Amino acid sequence: MTGDHYKKKGGFKASIFIFVLVSLENMGFIANMVSLVLYFMYVMFFNYPNSANTVTNFMGSTFLLSLIGGFISDTFISRFTTSIIFGFIEVLGLALVTIQAYSKDLQPAYCGKASCIDGSKAVMFYFSLGLLALGAGGVKGALPALGGDQFDHKDPKEAKALARYFNWLLLSTTLGACVGVTGIVYLTTEKHKWYWGFFISTVATFIGFTVLALGKPFYRIREPEMADSPIVRIAQVIVVAINNSKLALPDSPDELYEISKTKNDFREEIISHTNQFRFLDKAAIVPKDSKTTPWTVCTVTQVEEVKILTRMLPILFSTVIMNTCLAQLQTFSVMQGNFMNRKIGNFNVPAASIPIIPLVFMSILVPIYEFFFVPFARKITKHPSGITQLQRVGVGLVLSAISMAIAGIVEVKRRDQAHRDIMKPISLFWLSFQYGIFGIADMFTLVGLLEFFYREAPIGMRSLSTSFTWLTLSFGYFLSTVFVNVINAITKRTSSSKQGWIHGLDLNSSHLNLFYWFLAILSCLNFLNYLYWASWYKYKTEEPDHSEPKAMDLTTEQLPMEEVPDPTEAKGEDLSTRMLVAEEEPEHTEAKAKDSSTGPLLVEEGSTVDGGVTEVHEGPSSVQTEDSKQQPTS
Repeated sequence: MTGDHYKKKGGFKASIFIFVLVSLENMGFIANMVSLVLYFMYVMFFNYPNSANTVTNFMGSTFLLSLIGGFISDTFISRFTTSIIFGFIEVLGLALVTIQAYSKDLQPAYCGKASCIDGSKAVMFYFSLGLLALGAGGVKGALPALGGDQFDHKDPKEAKALARYFNWLLLSTTLGACVGVTGIVYLTTEKHKWYWGFFISTVATFIGFTVLALGKPFYRIREPEMADSPIVRIAQVIVVAINNSKLALPDSPDELYEISKTKNDFREEIISHTNQFRFLDKAAIVPKDSKTTPWTVCTVTQVEEVKILTRMLPILFSTVIMNTCLAQLQTFSVMQGNFMNRKIGNFNVPAASIPIIPLVFMSILVPIYEFFFVPFARKITKHPSGITQLQRVGVGLVLSAISMAIAGIVEVKRRDQAHRDIMKPISLFWLSFQYGIFGIADMFTLVGLLEFFYREAPIGMRSLSTSFTWLTLSFGYFLSTVFVNVINAITKRTSSSKQGWIHGLDLNSSHLNLFYWFLAILSCLNFLNYLYWASWYKYKTEEPDHSEPKAMDLTTEQLPMEEVPDPTEAKGEDLSTRMLVAEEEPEHTEAKAKDSSTGPLLVEEGSTVDGGVTEVHEGPSSVQTEDSKQQPTS
């Protein structure tokens, strides 16, 4: 693909197809997130704890499986193809759920136990949920990165557009969810037509992926190579670093192994050396007695990729508790709503529709944030997104703790009123406080994490890295299951009633408020932990540390001559002339240019849109430019 052809593709004209899919798919996905707990209780006959745990296990599995989609799209096939394949699996899973919800013969009879489903009915139940989790998870692992690929992060204008893309992705999700938690939830929970709700979700999702497929001519599609599998590259660094553990690091990082950008076309970037995790630098020590192979020496860029992913891990784990809080709003808060006054006049509001309140807030706040706050903050901070991604996440973590504290207070009020007069419950809209605050928290945190993991990731690992956002959700849901089981087991032994905080089918005799406050306290402690790691983290986009030398191109300077590929065959130019010009450049100075008919090297240092990446450009030459060589294929 030529450079001009590449530039004509991508941007928001391509992203619009992704936004349509996200809206249609989440119309059913979000509706199912908030209502499945009732489906499991009243159709599949699980008790309260088992219903909540089944939902959190299902959601946790969905987001965990996003890693598969991310890995496949970074390694074997394009993000577009990955999205289409897993989209088919998701539609198939929804179709099977619809069939079971329609046929009474495929549903269990009430038995009074914790779970009544067994035999072939259980097989179909768990198989259909498994397919749905695999399909939805795989799509989430590839689709956000596909949209991000439509913007060139090295172009200042497109870098700003990339920040807007993630905000509009959230808005698309929100608009689809608004339809789901009102229309679909009303059909399923009030009219008890579960199969109609699942059928509408199936059709909407199918239409969404059809729209995605129609947009293919507009996409910038990047085909991965097996040799650049992120898992393989990570494994190579770890293995070589361990093998070289007894070797001493060189005095200067410029003695570590690196290749020139011209030989690194697929990676499209060279990442500057950093002093964190110095043990991993041993993977870039040039071997003296053996040939340079991927399993005997790694480039500095490859080592830095692993360092970046390692730096991300504390951020990932610091957001898990917030997603455990989110799980409560999709399970126990919905159960609370069933014990409250749900009437507006003569209309009965479905308890699972209460998330419409934060969704409406978000639908209004996202454009305000995008059009007013970001431009204002950008003038002050000079950051393309207004504030940094980690600052956004921090705001969300604070709000999530407040949401849980308020949830506990509301539960006390609800339960006390039920004990006084069960026929006069408090209004369902008391739940809007905890939902509204958490909705704003989600607006900050979800977009912040998606943009953070996408921007900071090495180019060839962006799908896998973006999946870290969903991985935090997965861990949060699984941790919710653990907390419910462990706390119930402990409090059952210590309480005088010999009952856990959350037990049986009567929420009025439980102590859900204590569970909420436990999560609020845990969220506060987690925020302090997050502050430490967020302040420790060094953005990839920061200006490189000019106090240390750059790793040099050892393919031409340190290796035996017989191992160096013929540069004239590879590039048709005098590489020795290029290296001489590069060596004569003083380190850490402004860009200098030297004119030569052979296309001498121009070294340009300083902050770039990516930061931490030293750009290498070529002067005028009849040789094809680097930009045109690096364009992805469609």
